[in-house]
Amino acid sequence: MKTTVKWAGNMAFSGTTPSGHEIKLDAAEESGGKNSGARPTELLLHAVAGCTGIDIIWILEKMRLNPTSFHMEVDGTRAEDHPKRFTDIHIHYALEGELPEDKVARAIQLSKEKYCSVSQSLNARITASYSINGVTGKQTI
Repeated sequence: MKTTVKWAGNMAFSGTTPSGHEIKLDAAEESGGKNSGARPTELLLHAVAGCTGIDIIWILEKMRLNPTSFHMEVDGTRAEDHPKRFTDIHIHYALEGELPEDKVARAIQLSKEKYCSVSQSLNARITASYSINGVTGKQTI
């Protein structure tokens, strides 16, 4: 995979992904940017969520399970000192539908430990929790 990201002046950059989607990046105004695009760190958290979310839906479909609703809440903690990397990322998966808890937990575990290339590429501790139909799961993954 290869992509090109081009400087757009000031602190802004833009690029087109290999799949043809445009992404705009910029810094906050207090950091010299103009807030014309997402911060790279914001995109990193979205990338983790998107990657693992795709895995989980794929795994649940293989199990012949279909959530009626699914969203993730991602909380990233960054180091105080430069490079201010993410030290911890917690993902809470909120699913709804006729979903056995053991199958949901297994799908999350498989994504985390085997399939999500984004989370496997990071040097952060990644933890997970889940709820099904508003009921918090019995285990933290």
